[in-house]
Amino acid sequence: MTDQQTATIDNTDNNLSQLTDQFINGTQKDQLQLIPQLMRMGEGGWQVLMKFLQASDENAVDIVRGKVYGILYQVKNTITEEFIQTHFPKGIISLKSQRNIDYQPLNQLLVEQKFQDADTLTRHLLCELAGEGAVQRKWVYFTEVEQFPATDLQTINALWLLHSEGKFGFSVQRKLWLSVGKDFTKLWPKIGWKKDNNWTQYPNQFTWDLDAPVGHLPLLNQLRGVRVTASLFSHPAWSQENS
Repeated sequence: MTDQQTATIDNTDNNLSQLTDQFINGTQKDQLQLIPQLMRMGEGGWQVLMKFLQASDENAVDIVRGKVYGILYQVKNTITEEFIQTHFPKGIISLKSQRNIDYQPLNQLLVEQKFQDADTLTRHLLCELAGEGAVQRKWVYFTEVEQFPATDLQTINALWLLHSEGKFGFSVQRKLWLSVGKDFTKLWPKIGWKKDNNWTQYPNQFTWDLDAPVGHLPLLNQLRGVRVTASLFSHPAWSQENS
């Protein structure tokens, strides 16, 4: 090995060590920014992220954990695939349901950043929570929303939060709604559902990636009025989360 090759390896090790320290001790914002840099370091960076994932609180809805899991999943390398299959074959949070609904398909779509498909599935899952009548008509009454189990809403919301770097989810939309004094006319343009008094047209005018406005997804059927949305945002699930 030449002196130049040795120096290159030493520099790489030093850079990895510095990045690791910055990542472990950084703020959430810092960590999100450092994840791609660690990934570019190759296997050494992957190992740092894999150890972080194993050591962090498995019960926490932590968007850094979500980002790490998603980016490791997307590598499609033997090392990362074996790690995921061994330690997190069903994702990084428990997919709890009081109605015995399988949320693994939603988890999979969101991990893969297939936000439009995940949005469609989310609407179907809300109908499933409401019952067979809602499944057949493909939308829900606000009175049905009131009966949704908090556990299920929290699971759906947690998956959207985890795999969007905290940008999407019912709780995100609810906080924005509260910030504008529960005024839906102010909320719709804020989250990109209305512009210049015109409704955003489905599906082509919506943004199906992380460049979307905060709270843009998942979509609710705003054209039927606000009672369903208000019922969802007023659900006890969110007070139980202290959000």
